[in-house]
Amino acid sequence: MPDDTLSGSWLAARLGVEPRKLDAMRRGGQIIAVRDRGSQEWRYPTWQFGRGFRLLPGIDRVIAVARESGLDEEQLAQLLSRRAGLVQSRPLADLLREGRVDQVIAAVRAAA
Repeated sequence: MPDDTLSGSWLAARLGVEPRKLDAMRRGGQIIAVRDRGSQEWRYPTWQFGRGFRLLPGIDRVIAVARESGLDEEQLAQLLSRRAGLVQSRPLADLLREGRVDQVIAAVRAAA
């Protein structure tokens, strides 16, 4: 498990929501969570949050495209953590943070 994840209980407390609300957001495609094989605990990658722990705009669109393309949450999280190309040395999540949602969606479709 990458170190750049937050536990569901910590994140729910930080956001001021019940843990089941956070789980509903995950199931509804509003937020990405991953878990280690055999673990029951969902962990939330930090790169999907901006200031004040607000979800980055467009993350729900990226999740929807990933699901339509057959990528699960773990695959999507790994993809968004990877570099954006051979020349760029930044992860795709950085492009999402910059509002370049269409470019991230294209990369998700290409990876599927």
